[in-house]
This record gives sequence, C-alpha cells and structure tokens, in this order.
Amino acid sequence: LGMFVFYLTVKSQQAEVMRILESKNIHFELIDISVGGALRDEMRTKSGNPTAVPPQIFNEDQYCGNYEMFSEAVEADTVEQFLKMV
Repeated sequence: LGMFVFYLTVKSQQAEVMRILESKNIHFELIDISVGGALRDEMRTKSGNPTAVPPQIFNEDQYCGNYEMFSEAVEADTVEQFLKMV
C-alpha cells in the first residue's frame, strides 16, 4: 500500500506540473523513468541526488529542481526563472 500511495503522489505531482506548464504554453517532454533503471539512474546523477524521486525538472541537461521547488516557484510567480528560461 505504501508504494501505491507513493505512486499516486508522484502521478498527482506530475499532473500538476504538466497542467501548469501547459497553461503557460511551455513545451515539455515527459520522460517515464519507470521503464528502466538506467533512466532513473540518469535522473539521479543529473540532479546530484542519489535518492531523488520523480518528478524532477530539467531544462535540457540543466537541473532546475524537484516538485517542491517548482511549487514554490509557482507560488512566487517565478516559474520561468526556475526553469532557467530567462
């Protein structure tokens, strides 16, 4: 049950990030790391956190942050800065 709750949390956070990016007309690519350990390891390496869990947000290869950091940027109306677009 714990993993199921975690999975739902990840999916809801992912849906929230996607909704906000779409509302701002920001193009993004969703990478599903559940398909293989190599993608998960790459995400963790690029984020600099060996225990990072999705969603993690990148602008190309540049790490922007995790869901909590994204959420804070939304509240502060600094999403473009968070995404390193400016």
